[in-house]
Amino acid sequence: MVRVALPVSQSMVYMYRPDAVRALYSRELRERLPWYYSVMNNERPAKFMIARSLEAPLNPYEESDVEELWRVHDRLMAEFESLWHEVFHGGEKVEDSGGWSYLDVKIALARRMLDKCYLCEWNCGAERSRGRIGICRVGKECIVYSYFHHMGEEAPLVPSGTIFYGGCPFRCVFCQNWEISQKKDSDYIEVSPRELALIQESLRLTGSRNINHVGGDPTPHIPAIVESMKYLKVNVPQIWNSDMHLTIPAMKLIRDLIDLWLPDFKFGNDKCGRRLSLVKDYYRVTTRNLLIAYGHGDMIIRHLVLPGHIGCCTRPVVRWIARNTPKVALNLMDQYHPDFLVPKMPDKYREIARPLKRREFEEALRIAESEGFTTMIEDLLFTG
Repeated sequence: MVRVALPVSQSMVYMYRPDAVRALYSRELRERLPWYYSVMNNERPAKFMIARSLEAPLNPYEESDVEELWRVHDRLMAEFESLWHEVFHGGEKVEDSGGWSYLDVKIALARRMLDKCYLCEWNCGAERSRGRIGICRVGKECIVYSYFHHMGEEAPLVPSGTIFYGGCPFRCVFCQNWEISQKKDSDYIEVSPRELALIQESLRLTGSRNINHVGGDPTPHIPAIVESMKYLKVNVPQIWNSDMHLTIPAMKLIRDLIDLWLPDFKFGNDKCGRRLSLVKDYYRVTTRNLLIAYGHGDMIIRHLVLPGHIGCCTRPVVRWIARNTPKVALNLMDQYHPDFLVPKMPDKYREIARPLKRREFEEALRIAESEGFTTMIEDLLFTG
């Protein structure tokens, strides 16, 4: 049965997550995540609302030349950048354009990308618009397994209006959500963009601080997610909770729509990414996309500390973050446990066929401190 949202009260949040209540009023967190907090508190419009305010010079749904659509998109992208900074610093008011908008251009392009899919770096070319299944195991439909007020996310996000989508470009052998990412179970609903917008509205109006697009991975569902924002009638921060294996065109589509990035940065090299997630060019693609996202919305980077991977993954990941995206928040996660294929093939995945040891996580914390992450606020690490 699909899990749906029920109203959540402040007292309920205080009971289960008192740190989330503190985070709501934390001046330090507001200074570290300024755009997210301003949208969450309805002091600024979410980025999708700014995109809706920029008028497009043509009807993007009737434009047959994809290259021309991208040229229009990129011109509007430059206009958006300027307007977003004005809104951020001056509190400028925005209104829907009344005609075709920057968001409409994105919707039209996202639909075209499904003809021979190149949303993720597999570039599988599946004709998903015709119902063909891509590497992600998704066709043209938008698959939602559950949506609810998530009480287990980072403190500034709770309660988070989390939407779990089916499918994923990765094949993580230790995936904890393998039922929805690695196979297509029957326990889901197919939703239209309008229905997806209604889901988001219901989450926001019943207590969510944000909309958290996750999975699986939200990347295969970019067309539906982007189009849902055309119909969304409430102001709410949009969170991209992803492995970030998107193509550059896909990143361009969502860059100006996401208010807070919540990427997983799993591996410190391509070899571990290939062996444990069966994905190509992991490190190159992830770091490239993190740099694209950096500065376009706030960011909390998650790193799941894997047993036996401190030297090859945790150390280079933390070092890269500190040196390339120093203003982000870092969440070092210690909840790894063997799941999915690992318990079935412990000899093949010997180093991760056990829980993380406390001393390993303490070493990860020391690495973060040595790289400048010396400030901790509600379990999030920041450079001092």
